[in-house]
Amino acid sequence: MLKKITVLLEMVKFKLTVFAMPFAFMGAFLAGSGAPSWGTIFWVILAMVGARTCAMGFNRIADRHFDHANPRTASRAIPAGEVSLVEAWAMVILAGLLFFFACYNLNPLTVKLAPLALSLTLFYSLTKRFTSLCHLVLGVALAFSPLGGWVAVSGSLIGFPWVLSLGVLFWVAGFDAIYACLDADFDRGAGLHSLPSLMGRENAFRLAQGFHGLAFVLFTLTGIQAHLNLWYYVGIGLTAAVLFYQHLVVNPRDLSRIQGSFFSLNGVISSTLFAATWLALLTGKN
Repeated sequence: MLKKITVLLEMVKFKLTVFAMPFAFMGAFLAGSGAPSWGTIFWVILAMVGARTCAMGFNRIADRHFDHANPRTASRAIPAGEVSLVEAWAMVILAGLLFFFACYNLNPLTVKLAPLALSLTLFYSLTKRFTSLCHLVLGVALAFSPLGGWVAVSGSLIGFPWVLSLGVLFWVAGFDAIYACLDADFDRGAGLHSLPSLMGRENAFRLAQGFHGLAFVLFTLTGIQAHLNLWYYVGIGLTAAVLFYQHLVVNPRDLSRIQGSFFSLNGVISSTLFAATWLALLTGKN
């Protein structure tokens, strides 16, 4: 049983939950002008874990035939036979129930927004079949992270810094477009859509750089809108430097570092932005 659970968690890349979790915390801490109660933090964590696990599990189910045909992904748990469809669906359903249960224990508005948020994350897995803008759809889905954190604490949309969600949207769309470069040739042959398969790796990287530049403009505007102090902008500077380094080590001619350093650095970016937000709130707003 422990081995099966380990395989399931690896299948959905559970450790990569760290990408979106800090943005949910940013929304929660901004709503409360500081750390919310431990109970709220607990339910926010469970909601994020449930939503991401459900979405990634569904993605693996929906893409299982493409994964089997793609040499890069043929070793994934479902096409390799390590996880059955029944087991995968059971995980998806249980994770979805966990998400709704966590939202129920927060407040009524969180429950009302939960179906839309989860539907968007599930819908993303289907969009690559008909649009090259699938990366932006994923961005919209993950843009609910800070919004969900804010609503979990405030129970309202009033005062939410929407530029933060827009920043998350373009940040996610940028790195997802870069990640899709790994499968650009396969996607083109299989009739799947992505920006790299549509415009080539070079142009997709340029567009991703534009997305990331826009994201950091929006993250900066978040600090202005939320009246955060200098510590937040120090965090912005650090994360911008990390992002610049990402684009140095990963390029259209050398994608070998995407799986390793690129993903770990994305976690550093979101975690640093959250830490800078928390520090700014602790030391007082402007």
